[in-house]
Amino acid sequence: MRKMQKPIDDAGQVFRTCISRVRDENLKSRLEAIETDVVLAAVDFEAAASVARLDTIPTHNNVGGVTKNEMTYVYTERMAKKGTPGRPVYDKLLAAPAYGRCPLCGLRDVSTLDHHLPKDHYPALSVVPRNLVPACPSCNKAKTNAIPHSEDDQTLHPYYDDVENDRWLYAEVIQVSPVALSYFVDPPRDWDAHLAKRVKHHFNVFKLATLYGTHAAETLVSIRGHLGQIYDEDGRGGVKLHLQRQADSYAAVHINSWQTAMYNALGSSTWYCDGGFRQ
Repeated sequence: MRKMQKPIDDAGQVFRTCISRVRDENLKSRLEAIETDVVLAAVDFEAAASVARLDTIPTHNNVGGVTKNEMTYVYTERMAKKGTPGRPVYDKLLAAPAYGRCPLCGLRDVSTLDHHLPKDHYPALSVVPRNLVPACPSCNKAKTNAIPHSEDDQTLHPYYDDVENDRWLYAEVIQVSPVALSYFVDPPRDWDAHLAKRVKHHFNVFKLATLYGTHAAETLVSIRGHLGQIYDEDGRGGVKLHLQRQADSYAAVHINSWQTAMYNALGSSTWYCDGGFRQ
């Protein structure tokens, strides 16, 4: 998971912008009447997210006199749709991740916004910027409309959670032909127990073991020839040194990238360094 800066857009202003061109007078009146509800929902979200307790926010069906479907309409037709009043905010949120990479998996390209707390269960948060996280379609789909039921039953939130400074992603070499890697989470022992469980929950929800393992498999094939040349010239020690340098290079950018974990695992495997890479 990649940390991101929180959006600075005011929730009330964003909501007013989104509903500014609603022509149905009855709907427009009812939407204007719930602006305070939306603002208060954003305040509650900020307070709960800051202490990783979004599970304490109750679900709801309506927002004052506005239905869940009408709030969904505000998002889909007044924010996400091109040419609508709220689309500039949508585009700004979408463009925020570094290199356009999904902060939830750290690998695929962003092309949509994910409601961290789903709009079907929290309609008041439908257009609240800090509930909208840029994501790839696969992560957005994997998360579905699941709601957190406990402190541990929450995926990581890129605007509030920072797990980039401690190593928690690892891999191990599977001695098969062709060689493969198995990814797993092993949080530092001094971490808060709830954070450790949340990282594992995030890893499982987004099926990152499979995603990273697939990309690693492709890389293992592509580096085989180069490692063979190093082995022929400098033996197992040369291969191990090369792999460790690769691991250090990737770790300098992201200590928990799938590449960092891969190269650390490969360099630590005597079997792999001593010719297992040829499998």
